[in-house]
Amino acid sequence: MLEDIKSNIAKLVAQYEAEKQRADTLAGKLATSEEKCLQYKEQIADLNQQIDNLELLRAFQASGDPEEAKERIARLIREIDKCIKLLEN
Repeated sequence: MLEDIKSNIAKLVAQYEAEKQRADTLAGKLATSEEKCLQYKEQIADLNQQIDNLELLRAFQASGDPEEAKERIARLIREIDKCIKLLEN
């Protein structure tokens, strides 16, 4: 009877260790997935910014010189950045 109890305890400990290792593995995968998710969100934000810039460029190009349009867009972006900084403070 004592041997059965020891055997059951050994099995429980082995199962606990296996589940602990599984939990650690899953926690690592979760952290990796969360990091990738953040990277993808940043990439999406960058791509959306590029789309917005291209749309502005097209809007300004319709009215004149492409280089002049780029300068206007750059000025507008700088002004927007300044406004954002002021809002953050």
